[in-house]
Amino acid sequence: MTGTDLAAVLAGARVMPVLTVPEPATAGPLADALAAGGARCTEVTFRTPGAEQVLKTMAAHGGLAVGAGTVLTAEQAERAVAAGARFVVSPGFDEEVIAKCRALGVPVVPGIATATELMRALKAGITTIKLFPAEALGRTLCALAAPFPGVRFVPTGGIDASRLAGYLADPTVLAVGGSWMATPAHLDKGDYEEIRRLTADAVERSTT
Repeated sequence: MTGTDLAAVLAGARVMPVLTVPEPATAGPLADALAAGGARCTEVTFRTPGAEQVLKTMAAHGGLAVGAGTVLTAEQAERAVAAGARFVVSPGFDEEVIAKCRALGVPVVPGIATATELMRALKAGITTIKLFPAEALGRTLCALAAPFPGVRFVPTGGIDASRLAGYLADPTVLAVGGSWMATPAHLDKGDYEEIRRLTADAVERSTT
């Protein structure tokens, strides 16, 4: 997958579940529930000991474009790609992570919160950017979009279903990342039907 391919996937998906999966055994049923709800891509955070196995299982599903999130180091990026991640997402901008992803031939979406960070990303040739933490940053999206018209954003952080349409109404937003569709609590209860329902609701909201 190239950066252009990823931008097209995100633009087509419009909403991206961000997953923190404590138990790898839940990854298969989780992938089924997300796909049944209409999700096209998802981000598996590198926050749990079993994240690599979760990535392997979900990447093998076939119905989802699966990436790795919360990637903080080049070594994590390498492990994530080896596990099957088709793209890498980071909460901040790190040159080593960018360089490793390019060496591995996978697109990377770095996180930014300021104009200075965004300019560093543009200097590195990256125009698809994660805005994080989106809700805490308030109107930063609008403020940054004006002087950087070529940038497309993936806001993530604190967003829920009620805020989804507002973000997607902004033409600079490719897709919105959020964790409300499949939380660790849902997984702990095995509530895959609720995950499917919340995902379907998010997908419907993103197309209306």
